[in-house]
Amino acid sequence: MPGQTVSEKEQELRRKADRYMPGGSPGNEYKDVVIREGRGGRVWDVSGNEYVDYLLGSGPMLLGHAHPEVVAAVHDQIDRGTTFLARNEAIILLAEEIVKAIACADEVRFSSTGTEATLFAMRVARAYRGRSKILKFEGGFHGMNDYALMSSEPKELLEFPQAAPDSAGIPPSIQAEVLIAPFNDIETTSAIIERHHDELAGVIVEPIQRLIPPASGFLEGLREITERFGIPLIFDEIVTNFRFAYGGAQEFYGVVPDLCVLGKALAGGFPLTAVAGRQELMSYFDPALTDQFVLQRGTLSGNPVAAVAALATLNVLRREGTYDRLFETGRQLMDSLERLLKEAEIPAQVAGVPPMFDVFFTDAEITDYRSTLASDKAMKSRFNQLLRERGVFKGDTKLYVSTAHTQEDVTHTINAFASAIDELKG
Repeated sequence: MPGQTVSEKEQELRRKADRYMPGGSPGNEYKDVVIREGRGGRVWDVSGNEYVDYLLGSGPMLLGHAHPEVVAAVHDQIDRGTTFLARNEAIILLAEEIVKAIACADEVRFSSTGTEATLFAMRVARAYRGRSKILKFEGGFHGMNDYALMSSEPKELLEFPQAAPDSAGIPPSIQAEVLIAPFNDIETTSAIIERHHDELAGVIVEPIQRLIPPASGFLEGLREITERFGIPLIFDEIVTNFRFAYGGAQEFYGVVPDLCVLGKALAGGFPLTAVAGRQELMSYFDPALTDQFVLQRGTLSGNPVAAVAALATLNVLRREGTYDRLFETGRQLMDSLERLLKEAEIPAQVAGVPPMFDVFFTDAEITDYRSTLASDKAMKSRFNQLLRERGVFKGDTKLYVSTAHTQEDVTHTINAFASAIDELKG
């Protein structure tokens, strides 16, 4: 791979980005590079620098960039129209496939972003329960809607179950509608639910919170306490669906919620998400079946281009051995990173699962949001930059692994780990 250079063209594009977009970006964090194209497990910037890509568009590109079967399906659909609002064949077939794959899914309703999907899942839980409060977990990320942006990255650690807004512009009244619990602490969580069960509409959780796996018995305990009080349990599987197993995290961990939200890897890089769940709850989306109808519409919801991309993606993921290879690739990377850090005697914890992981620079065990605060963020930022200089492109807080990453990609990445860690130690 060539050494990093910044061409005049890229410099000009960066100047235009700073001029025409607040903060120089469309709203995401990665503004120190301008990407030109991606193929398989790699991307190239406008200056021609090549990277092994573990950002993967923040996860959607589970099959890698420009997978030929996804591209072919999209080209074919574009020739026949790009959106209709009315029902189309592809979205109906996709709904059928999701119901077959996802344990909690009797029915499916589509949207375009994770922010919408989590909002609609919480809305339908409120309609079903006739109550307004939602319980979420400190450090849990559920998109950009007002209810989700509570205590995802709180600057002030409040006493549970108080919520803190993560953004300006959120009405103060929203804080009173969200309760916060500590992830992986079933005792405290159960006490909050028991105390507030008459007010709760639902509980929303990432089955693996960002990179923190659930402790033994945590999801099972959460399922038991919500069932006891008849409170819908919502799994936010925007990240985990079709990534950990074909049936998502609910298959991987063996715990079935009442509702789930799906996205990212589902549509192979196209804007499509879904709410799926038990018919008893999903019926609230149907105006013919209830007088407590939940309004949910979107001009591009069920878009046929995204739907055919999703069908092609799922067709590839169903093939024998796909997940074995994905996990083996991630396992090589995780094990090597852990070994290299240990040999360098750098205090660190490699957290996550093989398809999605990263490092926390701390010797403390990572179990919840508050335990992550002990990690050395400056060292993490430096590590990420050193990897970028060595042709490895990753997000601030994750490495996503794709089925397209080759052994050559893995070897290059492990060598980059070794070189970066050697410089960190020095």
